[in-house]
Amino acid sequence: MEESPRAVARRSRREDGDEPARGGPRPARDAALAAPAGSLWLYGQHAVAAALANPKRRIRRLLATTDAEEALAERLPRPWRVAAERVEKNRFQTFLTEDAVHQGIAVLADPLPSADLEDAITASDGPVLLLDQVTDPRNVGAILRSAAAFGVACVVMQDRNAPPETGALARTASGALETVPLAREVNLARTIQVLQKAGFWVMGLEGTATRTLAEAKPAAGSGRRSALVLGAEDTGLRRLQRETCDELVRLPIRSAMESLNVSAAATAALYELARNSEADES
Repeated sequence: MEESPRAVARRSRREDGDEPARGGPRPARDAALAAPAGSLWLYGQHAVAAALANPKRRIRRLLATTDAEEALAERLPRPWRVAAERVEKNRFQTFLTEDAVHQGIAVLADPLPSADLEDAITASDGPVLLLDQVTDPRNVGAILRSAAAFGVACVVMQDRNAPPETGALARTASGALETVPLAREVNLARTIQVLQKAGFWVMGLEGTATRTLAEAKPAAGSGRRSALVLGAEDTGLRRLQRETCDELVRLPIRSAMESLNVSAAATAALYELARNSEADES
């Protein structure tokens, strides 16, 4: 029977390493490629190229298929900090998670150190994004990608109740994990107060708020910077964060939809703040 166009496309993506293979027994784990304690495997062309280009990232090994190594060289010209080790595509299944979309390339690296919030807000005039118990690594990765697109100065998470750095997070961030400062703080409410003292107007995103973000954000040319606090999808902002924010704001979504995914909400909110900065520049 002839394959449908969709089946052909799916098979092609699997062969290219863009989609994990489904069905059949999983290969035995390769102990020689298990990430040592204190390190992790990052995978996918964007994540690997960004990690290799980041001087703050310690790289231990680089594994790639022939095609993936050539693609990396087009994206990031040699020399690289480590020599690529040639491996067959099916070997990635022996040390990465089953759903890892690796594209035939991975680096073994150390996690990045937590960014310094004061340094980050001094180096950039962008807004700050605070995540209150957002625990899904793919949501965090998507938020970092939007943060890079809209010039965020720093993304802040807690030390606890936040995902550690993982390959899935880095893959979803599409390189933004290496370029957007990510600070891990013990106490978010205290961090909000630090930002307020530094001149930030801190707004918590809350669906029942009276004013929209567009109404509440600092006016163009006011000299006041913006910070946004986003809560977990199921519980929203916690009480202490709600009470510490300068104001609670909402996005003007239709009543037919109760809420947005937290990464989608972050993108919409950052776009609104970027419109403010565009007006300021013009």
